[in-house]
Amino acid sequence: MTALFEDIIFGPIRSRRLGLSLGVNLLPTHSKLCNFDCIYCECGWNADNATSRRFNSREQVRTRLEEVLSQMVADSTPPDVITFAGNGEPTMHPDFEAIIDDTIALRDRLCPSAKVSVLSNATMIGRESVRRALKRVDNNILKLDSAFDQTVQLVNNPCGSYSVATVVENLRKFDGEFILQTMFLRGEYNGQKVDNTTDSEVEAWLHLVEELRPRKVMVYSLDRDTPCKTLTKVEREELQQIASRVEALGIECSVA
Repeated sequence: MTALFEDIIFGPIRSRRLGLSLGVNLLPTHSKLCNFDCIYCECGWNADNATSRRFNSREQVRTRLEEVLSQMVADSTPPDVITFAGNGEPTMHPDFEAIIDDTIALRDRLCPSAKVSVLSNATMIGRESVRRALKRVDNNILKLDSAFDQTVQLVNNPCGSYSVATVVENLRKFDGEFILQTMFLRGEYNGQKVDNTTDSEVEAWLHLVEELRPRKVMVYSLDRDTPCKTLTKVEREELQQIASRVEALGIECSVA
């Protein structure tokens, strides 16, 4: 069963990729707000979770984060990472850059060893303020699930205009200082076959990885409930084979 994050600050949780992670949700606490409607999203479909469309304010986020971090430090259990994720796409927040500045200042004062991470679908990186903010965090984890527009339309269901070429052009502006994240999966959706692990898919994706040369790549597959129930997890051994091809390009690649 898919589920929403019901607070501004959630966790900490043990992340497969990041360690002990304290989550920050800039989106509504009882509604999903995203410009993707991914068939694998753990928060469910956009249409099923569209009651409130209000972002959490910068002040609310700063106050609540300071409270939780202070308590964790007092308990001698500081997080390994502060992760922006939650009920949708965090970079859509109009005060995203200012919130990142606040978070870095709190981190530096309260738990300087913690990393700041952002999980993003990369749709907003055309905005200079979003790119500036993402360049300041320790882990800017940016999604690209396929090199083909048709596959992205099927898997990610972008709202409004989207093209892989535009996203890739904006990713180039990071000069490799980002982490590329890709979900691999198989199955069926609306009568169409879903599979971004085919030879043509992986070859085209690897070409973009080689072109962009991110500092790291993360490949993963299904681990939680999905709104589309006809999807299949890609096993770790196969993910490791894909990761080995990334590493052959001289780029670090982790499997989760």
